[in-house]
This record gives sequence, structure tokens and C-alpha cells, in this order.
Amino acid sequence: MLSFTAIGLLLVALACLLIYAASPNQRLWAKPWPQWPARLTGAGLLIAGWLGLLQSMQPLAACFTLLTTLMLVFALLPYIGALAHAQRNT
Repeated sequence: MLSFTAIGLLLVALACLLIYAASPNQRLWAKPWPQWPARLTGAGLLIAGWLGLLQSMQPLAACFTLLTTLMLVFALLPYIGALAHAQRNT
């Protein structure tokens, strides 16, 4: 059961990365990724991550874990992008 949780969290984090990479204001890469393919893939990965979390948790706990992971990763990605941008420009 622990593997479903780890896989679900990994899929949610990867989905956040894809959605962030499609943003025009992202700083991780030199230019943003194509919007629709990255966002659709990210949405699919969010659903797959939620289904993975449902395998090891009750539905309410899976939703809470999904939303908490979304908040964490979406809050960290701009800082990681700023750090990567600063490293690239020095």
C-alpha cells in the first residue's frame, strides 16, 4: 500500500511540474513548453495520481493529500525556477 502512496505523490508532483512548465512566466527553462500538450498531460497525471492515492487511502484523505501536495509543489516551483535562472545567468 505504501507504494501506491509514493506513486500517487510522484505523479502529482510531476503533473505540477508539467503545468508549471507550460506557464509563460516559468523560469526553469529558457522558454515555456507548449501549453495544451503539457497541461493536458498534467491533468491526466493529476487524475492518475489521485487514483493511486485512492488505492491506499480513504477518498477524503486522498483528496486532502492531493491538494496539500499541489499547494506544496506549486509554492516551491517558482523558487526553484528563480534559483535555476540565477544559476544560468551567472
